[in-house]
Amino acid sequence: MVFAVDIEDDVVRMWSRNGEDAVVERDGSYAPSLYVGATDDKLGWLDDRLTSDLKVVRTAFEARLTSLRADEPAAVLRVDVERPSEIDTLAREIRTIHEPEQGGPGTYRLFNIDISPKFRYCLETETCPVPSEELRLLSLSLSDRALANRDLSKLTCNGEPIGENSVAVLEGVAQQIEEHDPDVLVLSTADLVPLLSDAARDNGVDLQLGRLPGYQQLASESTFESYGRVGHSAARYDVPGRTIVDWSNSFLWGEGRLPGMLDLVERSWKPLQETAWGSIGNIFTAIQIRQAFEWDVLVPWRAWEAESFKPMRTLHDADRGGFTFEPDVGFHENVVEIDFASLYPNIMCVHNLSPETVRCTCHDGDDVPWLGYSVCDEPGFVPSVLQPIIDDRAALKQRIRETDDPEEARRLEHRVDALKWILVTCFGYQGFSNSKFGRIEVHESINAFAREIILDAKEVLEAGGWTVVHGIVDSLWVTPREDDHAPLDELTDVISREQEIDLEHEDDFEWVCFVPTKDGQRGALTKYFGKVAGRDEYKYRGIELRQRSTPEYVADVQRDLVDTLDEHREPEPVADRLARHLNELRSGSVDPEKLTIQTRVSKPLNAYQQQNRTVAALQRYEDHGMERSPGQDIHYVVVDDDKRSRERVRLQFEADDYDPEFYAKLLFRAAESVLSPLEWDRDRIKRYLRDTQNARLTSYS
Repeated sequence: MVFAVDIEDDVVRMWSRNGEDAVVERDGSYAPSLYVGATDDKLGWLDDRLTSDLKVVRTAFEARLTSLRADEPAAVLRVDVERPSEIDTLAREIRTIHEPEQGGPGTYRLFNIDISPKFRYCLETETCPVPSEELRLLSLSLSDRALANRDLSKLTCNGEPIGENSVAVLEGVAQQIEEHDPDVLVLSTADLVPLLSDAARDNGVDLQLGRLPGYQQLASESTFESYGRVGHSAARYDVPGRTIVDWSNSFLWGEGRLPGMLDLVERSWKPLQETAWGSIGNIFTAIQIRQAFEWDVLVPWRAWEAESFKPMRTLHDADRGGFTFEPDVGFHENVVEIDFASLYPNIMCVHNLSPETVRCTCHDGDDVPWLGYSVCDEPGFVPSVLQPIIDDRAALKQRIRETDDPEEARRLEHRVDALKWILVTCFGYQGFSNSKFGRIEVHESINAFAREIILDAKEVLEAGGWTVVHGIVDSLWVTPREDDHAPLDELTDVISREQEIDLEHEDDFEWVCFVPTKDGQRGALTKYFGKVAGRDEYKYRGIELRQRSTPEYVADVQRDLVDTLDEHREPEPVADRLARHLNELRSGSVDPEKLTIQTRVSKPLNAYQQQNRTVAALQRYEDHGMERSPGQDIHYVVVDDDKRSRERVRLQFEADDYDPEFYAKLLFRAAESVLSPLEWDRDRIKRYLRDTQNARLTSYS
């Protein structure tokens, strides 16, 4: 089967393997299609107009479903376009027609527009992009600093240096490509494509990254905002006959590696290269689009599903999230964590929640708790997408439990991780305004069922002699309340049968600490840590060592403090342990690299109003010719936090010193997270250390 697809203006190349050899098949007749919906007279006029458009190969009238909620197919105009790159151009021209009596906003509804080119080709021609043989990989990596300086001598191939100067490196890369004939190039940044190609040309080295000459830039770098967070998308490149995976710009490579990515390729038919740079939401949408093709439903260009009318009381009840129980702050022993398996996806499947089934027009009912929405009995679109993923993930987890082959277990875990993120995404996309197949009432219904399920579970557990000490979204933490409490597995079996969703035993804890909020007034919903029973293992959630900005050294100290707490179960030894680390830090003996802070840039350098640490770091990046765009990460060490200039910090590769008092504050914050469940805040920790130090000094006088 095909493992790579190349698309140029007038030809498509499909690459597959025949044993050791890569073979290519060309398709010069491909004409991608878009669809237009309107009244019959408007479609007839548009058909006549498009006959003279040089971008158009042919047109035809068809009857197609234009919505999941459509009862019958509607008349649409299929327009076959000469080149894939012209789909978007023609769609915008049609959308902006302003002919008297023939155009205007909303006159023409367009379908199958914003589908990526290679994915579109596979769907429209029924070309399966799943490789039938194991792919061969070659990894090339270059640091950001070397990339900015165009210093190829620092480049590594499969983790090993391959030359002392640029020409030697270029020749070494060419030799590695010839010897390994890779199908996938795993790059630290896609910018290596033009850098290596241009350097090879300038130095007269015969280096060809693809199986044919040249490369193509698919997209420029860009900045975007999603859910209030600024992100950065690197430039994307294509080389003939090979897939490029830019691991700096691939969430899925970090979560699922190649096995996980190939699993999603098989489900979506989105070719590997497009899967590699796609977000989880993008891949989930692709799986839905493939399902829509199979259902013969057209994909809306800019989906807009109006929220149905509802009374104010329903609006109030619907505008809520999942149920949470405020955690009981403190140190708790003998705690069990139980989780509903893929709760939100399972709710969608068990209760048949989908844009076309919730508040359907075919019947009236009171099916959704709290909200009173009806749900149709006809099989829903979203459950048809999710149920295979839920079932397959459960089967993969069972195979992991059964296998004794570590390599096989690792491959299966990568697939499980990739599917986990699809299931995490599917809920949010029901309430996402740009979702192709989402609807706010589905999002509200999922939350309503989730709240009811958690409350019902709490009632059963408490009746069985267990106390719920915390609960959030799909997880509950419980402790036995009485000596004659019912066995927990019996209670979870009862709940699982009642809800038709498995309530699984996640972990037994020797102890768990639930951390208070900063003001100490209540429990923080997502901050806790604990010792897993029977294993030398801890689980951490929300505290500093799980935060991406926390320096490695601070995270290591916090782990050590948790280990000390486990050993002594008292706050004083933990504070004493902190004192040792503070002495080490203040003596200057900590490696500055382990104090690196990683943070994400939210705006351009000239948009910042204050001279903070981020600005200081960005100025230093600029000094080195290393531009950082919004959404990209920066890495720096604080060397003098009293300064307000760029001298306040050093970049990671510059640092040979650090500001001990700045990092001491971070250690106190980390220690407070560990000790606050025992009612020791930062002031009490400092007071204890000061008093202890005074006592020790007195004892030596």
